[in-house]
Amino acid sequence: MTTSTTPTSPLVLGAMMFGTTVDEVSAFALLDRFVERGGVWIDTADCYSFWASADGQGGDSERVLGRWLAARPDLRERVKIATKLGAEPLWAGSWPDRRTGLSARAVRDAFAGSLDRLGLESVDLLWLHQEDRRTPIEETVDALAELTGAGLAHRVGASNHPAWRVERARAHARSIGSVPLDALQLNATYLRVRPGTRPPGVEHRFGVLSDEQRDYADEHGLEIWAYTPLLSGAYDNPAKQIPEAYDHVGNIRRLEVLDDVAGELGATRGQTVLAWHVARGVRPMLGGSRLDQLDTAMDAVLLPLTAEQVHRLDAAV
Repeated sequence: MTTSTTPTSPLVLGAMMFGTTVDEVSAFALLDRFVERGGVWIDTADCYSFWASADGQGGDSERVLGRWLAARPDLRERVKIATKLGAEPLWAGSWPDRRTGLSARAVRDAFAGSLDRLGLESVDLLWLHQEDRRTPIEETVDALAELTGAGLAHRVGASNHPAWRVERARAHARSIGSVPLDALQLNATYLRVRPGTRPPGVEHRFGVLSDEQRDYADEHGLEIWAYTPLLSGAYDNPAKQIPEAYDHVGNIRRLEVLDDVAGELGATRGQTVLAWHVARGVRPMLGGSRLDQLDTAMDAVLLPLTAEQVHRLDAAV
């Protein structure tokens, strides 16, 4: 396990498939290795993973994490748990048309369920999983204020929300003296999507990190967490194609520069993408299912990119 000389890792371990396609034994091994190598943040959601579960509902991932935490009580002070709410189907097969959403009642009920499955008295970060236009954002923030005020959630963040709704939420939180949203979780990788498209797995209109969201986060000091940074392995696995949403002329040059920098580092494309995220102040998230994938990623976030390499990667068009 972690020692005083083990550096804290900026990598986030995504527990999305724990309890479904990743069995409990494998999940425990990944979690143990993550902590051993200095990992801190573990991310899940109340809806994970309803599409792969036996009953069409989420909760398996949180239950596995709860059992892991119960089996290793000494680790609770060394890890931070983040979970999300708002995207759980109301019943099997009802997503995306019928999901719990972000009404005050839905937030309270969903969060109580998450705490029960996790076996925790509080979480370190609670995410709004995706925006809910049916509910005024002020109502959602009022519900979050109850949770943060009671010490049940230490921080709150927004995943798959446009910048303007995040700003409205933060303004309302300030007006009532509560904890404002201080983190964004969005899809982000090195390649850029073709305008008017979304990559596979991004169901949300504002799910891909935009220049405006990045600028807003930088200006106001919000953390950015990047999901699917490795294109599900397509950067390095010849058996996987880079998704069509990234098929455009600008990315040809970006891949050339990515290969150049990876060669200089003696790293893979995927490792270089993770290092690039960290160099730009972004927390990359890994949803791997094998120990070798985890080790490769944890090695990657320690790679020392130079300012010149970061500039070359950023400037490639």
